[in-house]
Amino acid sequence: MEIYKEGNIEGVTIKELRFFNDARGWLAELYRTDELPDGLTPVMSYVSMTKPGVARGPHEHVDQTDIFIFLTNFTLYLWDRRENSPTYKNRIVLRDSKNKIVTVPPGVVHAYKNADNVDGMVINLPDRLYAGKGKKEPVDEIRWEDTDDSPYKLD
Repeated sequence: MEIYKEGNIEGVTIKELRFFNDARGWLAELYRTDELPDGLTPVMSYVSMTKPGVARGPHEHVDQTDIFIFLTNFTLYLWDRRENSPTYKNRIVLRDSKNKIVTVPPGVVHAYKNADNVDGMVINLPDRLYAGKGKKEPVDEIRWEDTDDSPYKLD
């Protein structure tokens, strides 16, 4: 059984979603290329809805970086399984992800669970097309959630 310890993970960033309010309501910038790490450019976007108490993941990507924008409260789990990383075997559990922007690099196993009693909303801005151009390539995903003996457990 793999043992992970709590600690930061190299390449993972967690930022607050900034809201600009006025009399009409509010506006929030989801990303700006001048605020992303060099070489990281989203190539698609999607929004997902997750029912209360339901999890997505854990899984990881070989090449893809995800930029998650949590609009409601999820518990986010991250595990660094990159053997060449200085934070190898570190784990992060973010218990209140509402209004957070989280960048997850390749090789970091990730999962999130809706921690609220209402439907949860997450936007993702990955830097790779799902299943490649024209959806004709293999999906870049190692699905630990499909493995009975997965070392990546959600509490």
